Amino acid sequence: MPHYRISEVAELLGVSDDTVRRWVASGRLPATRDGSDRQIVDGQALAGFAREQTATDEPGRVSARNRLPGIVTDVKVDGLMARVDVAAGRFRLVSLMTREAAEELGLRPGVLATAVVKATTVVITTAGEHG
Repeated sequence: MPHYRISEVAELLGVSDDTVRRWVASGRLPATRDGSDRQIVDGQALAGFAREQTATDEPGRVSARNRLPGIVTDVKVDGLMARVDVAAGRFRLVSLMTREAAEELGLRPGVLATAVVKATTVVITTAGEHG
């Protein structure tokens, strides 16, 4: 099973190293020490923690489960269409929508928004073995 250093966990979850250290210190996220006395987090434990962090109790009126809160960083309107950029953590998401939809939602840079993704295909890659 792969293990991750504190800085890797922080990057994966989109938080600071200090936040991860606080979670470990409080017992919310279990960690052990490697041979160099660095704190490491088991991949399976991290997956469980991430599931808990992303669980939502919102009553569902939308079947899509991939909901990414973020901030609108750019809106470009061209004729009937609009391109909306959202920064969700360290990820940039781009949505193409009608100009009318963008205007009705009041989308402009600085507005908080949630990107809801529903796709039948998601490509997953790995960076290699950890651990």
